[in-house]
Amino acid sequence: MTQAARTTGTTQPPQATAAGGARPGATLAVTSAATAVALMNYTAPMLTLPGMTASFHTALSAQAWLLNGAPLGLAALLLIAGSLADDHGRRRVFLIGTLALGITMALGALAPTTLAFTLARIAQGMASAAILASSLGLLVAAFPVGAARIRATGVWGAFVSAGIAVGPLLAGGLATFNWRLVYAVLAVPALITGGFALRALSESRSPRGGRPDVPAAVTLGLAFTALIGALTLGRDGWLRPPVLALLLAAAALTTAFVVVERRAATPMIDLALFRRAEFLASSAGALFTGLAVIGFFSYLPALLAQLLGTSPMNAAWLFVLWSGTAFVVALQARRLGGRIAARHQLAIGFALHAAGVLALLGALASGPLPRLVPGLLVAGTGSGLLNAALPRLAVESVPPERAAMGSGANNTARYIGSSAGVALTIALAPAGPDTVIVVSAALAVVAGALTLTLRSRREV
Repeated sequence: MTQAARTTGTTQPPQATAAGGARPGATLAVTSAATAVALMNYTAPMLTLPGMTASFHTALSAQAWLLNGAPLGLAALLLIAGSLADDHGRRRVFLIGTLALGITMALGALAPTTLAFTLARIAQGMASAAILASSLGLLVAAFPVGAARIRATGVWGAFVSAGIAVGPLLAGGLATFNWRLVYAVLAVPALITGGFALRALSESRSPRGGRPDVPAAVTLGLAFTALIGALTLGRDGWLRPPVLALLLAAAALTTAFVVVERRAATPMIDLALFRRAEFLASSAGALFTGLAVIGFFSYLPALLAQLLGTSPMNAAWLFVLWSGTAFVVALQARRLGGRIAARHQLAIGFALHAAGVLALLGALASGPLPRLVPGLLVAGTGSGLLNAALPRLAVESVPPERAAMGSGANNTARYIGSSAGVALTIALAPAGPDTVIVVSAALAVVAGALTLTLRSRREV
């Protein structure tokens, strides 16, 4: 039997095993809550950065690491965590993730230096990777194929938006007193959610046999580490020797990963999936969501402060117009599951993002603030559609027994894209906010067209 047949379901796939009956409602509630906490932690540095840099006396060249620590941990471990969850237990990986997130956020609150906080952020990203990758696998095991699963993944996607919305508000409010309070407070719900998960979740796995694919995990983790490192350092010059060395290392390690996976008896990710239009659309959609959407909106509070003198809390409320709209729309978008294909939903989402950010042309440089509102609402609607469609496509594009791996691959692409998007936005910012806006919109248009083209080619 070929490697592809073993892992893509062309023969009878291995069946997921579960200890006890799954509790769908409790599974959805716990995984959504933990996901929201992970995303709140992810967005917190947008508002705590000024306080942290002042506290640590962080050099300008090192400030990017405070922002990109969590994306580095996420990108390095997401795919690995998904594969481990499928093979060794999604509940187990989820519990480890919630416990580790609570502990590492507490360590971040106590960090004495820039380096210590950056290391804590990397660990928080890795813990978040375990939560995000295992959550969709748990939902697939708890909800049958069809409308119930579409609604569940839509709700989960909405809580991605909820975490992004609430994180800056919480950070802006608590950072007024002390930035360390943000991470100390967020540690509590992470640990509480883990406690509920211990009782509410049933174990599920899809063991394939064989040994863990350690060489692939190591090469892929190092490749992503080198890539995110290059993207972070590149803001100070893309042709500097350290940046070029990291880019070359990322390319070499990625090649090594492909070679290892082709030879593995139980590969971490079946490379034959990249021949599937649905998997390519899922990965491309996630990558461009990070590149065009998250990259732009992650830096928006800084742009508002620099160009319009907006206070941190006012910037947070403007940010919520986008992310809060995304939450509401993602909750409602689950009702479209039976009528609109996920790829079409992605294309509409990207189109709305492009229209929304183009409506901001001229407004970021001169204001007034109310002029930003229509564009933020339209872009938020697009983001809501994206956040509902991406988790659905992530699990639909892979065999059911590899759902956590599919989630890991999708989120890996998203957070690599977001790191690249932040670096790109920072690099373009000196040319003016309108340049940043036009590039973000152009990337979204390309993403929408690519999503549809990949599917059309497969159908011909």
